[in-house]
Amino acid sequence: MARERKQFPLRISPELYEVYEAWAADEFRSVNAQIEAVLVDAARRAGRLRRRPAASSDGEAGGEPPG
Repeated sequence: MARERKQFPLRISPELYEVYEAWAADEFRSVNAQIEAVLVDAARRAGRLRRRPAASSDGEAGGEPPG
């Protein structure tokens, strides 16, 4: 099942868009995916977003312990 996404308009300068466009191409992503990856990384570093548990090979949730 695909993850649900919230859509909203984003206004950035043409210069910043060009930076993200080149960065996205370097990492084989769309500009949208690159912006989301940078936002997720910033939120995690700030302690605002926890990592989603990864599924183990037996199908049970794994990842970081709660706390």
